Parts: sequence; C-alpha cells; structure tokens
Amino acid sequence: MTGGAEVASAKASPRLRCEGTLERELRARGFCAIAGVDEVGRGSLFGAVFAAAVILSPDRPIRGLNDSKQLEPERREILTERIRERAVAWSVAAVDAAAIDRINIYNASRLAMKMAVERLSPAADFLLTDAVPLELAIPQRPLIHGDARCHAIAAASIIAKVERDACLRVWDEIYPQYGLARHKGYNTPEHLRAIQKHGPTPLHRLSFEPVRACSLFPVDDGQLELFAVEAGACR
Repeated sequence: MTGGAEVASAKASPRLRCEGTLERELRARGFCAIAGVDEVGRGSLFGAVFAAAVILSPDRPIRGLNDSKQLEPERREILTERIRERAVAWSVAAVDAAAIDRINIYNASRLAMKMAVERLSPAADFLLTDAVPLELAIPQRPLIHGDARCHAIAAASIIAKVERDACLRVWDEIYPQYGLARHKGYNTPEHLRAIQKHGPTPLHRLSFEPVRACSLFPVDDGQLELFAVEAGACR
C-alpha cells in the first residue's frame, strides 16, 4: 500500500467476496456488454480524479480480481496488463483539479465515470457501478462496496488506480518537494507539512479544507495528524 490514508481505508473496508455472479445473472437475462465502472482519487488533495470502465470477457477470465485497495502495487500492475489483454473493452478518463474545484468532487467523479463509459467500444448495454448512479441512458445498478463484490467493478478500480498512480509518479518528478509518489496526493501529515511549507501547486484541489487550512494559517503537528485522521476512507 502507499499513502497512510489509503492503508487506513483498506483496513476499514469489509472483507467481501469478489466474484462474477452478478455478471453471469445479467448475461442470462440477455445483456452482452456489462461494464464495471469505478473511480479513484476522490479523497486526494492533489490532481485529477480518475475513472475506468471495463467490459470483461466471459471466455477469458482473470483470476485474482479484487478491490484495488486490497492489492499490493505489484499485483495491481500484473492484473492491469491481464485486463488490457483479455477484456472486451476498457477505457480511462480523468477530470482535473480545476474542474473538481468548480463542480465539486462528487460531480467530478460522476463526470469521469460517465466519460469512461462513453469511450468504450463496443458500447456497454448494462453498467455496474461502485455505489454511484450515472446520468446515462443505460440500465445500471449501483452496488455498495461494488469493487469488493463484483469482478467488473474490481477490474475498473484496478485499471483506474494504476493509471492514476503512474500519473502521480510523473508529477512527483515535477514537484518533488511534496512526496507525491509516496502518498499519491492523499491527506497525510507529510503531504500537509509540504503544503504548509511550500504552498499549494496549481494542481492542488483548493476547494478542499486541508489545502486551504495549510495554505492560509500556521498548523501544528497535532492539527496535521487530525486532518489526516479525518480523511477517512480515501482512495
């Protein structure tokens, strides 16, 4: 695992069985292109929120699919390659920090997921999403903890996570003083200290309270720790 908030989130998530039962039931009902959709980076203080959509092939199963937070980075990389090779279709989309500040993170996350779905070829005829309904004229079913319960959503969470982590490693080279490659932009004491010392970059989410607080006022170590704890289930 990477950032402290991400590790806390993984430990807090219930241990659910990730399987393809729902996809099989939907295929039995006549749906042929069932897409799993998920986002990552919603709780981050830096950069874009990413989303992915994946249509898995029933003829080319992928073993080991699970919520991306429950997997080690090396395992995510291996599974991402297998998903790209074996899926019927996959796509990734991102909505940047400026848009997040303008329309809020919830709407930005939904927009990224909608964009990912619209980029699929062939198009999806049913959507399985991780709790969030999308404004698309496609039958869909939001699932609580969907990335830990459903293979298609898990595949989307893995691809989105790997894509976002790769992007953060690039930004880490441009802004090395923030430690982005380590905490991936999440709400950790290390990150908050860097914001307080250097100020936010143009890619920080200025509408997020910890960014504003650390940018405008002196914050002691106790407050930094509190901000990090209050991050909750970030991913």
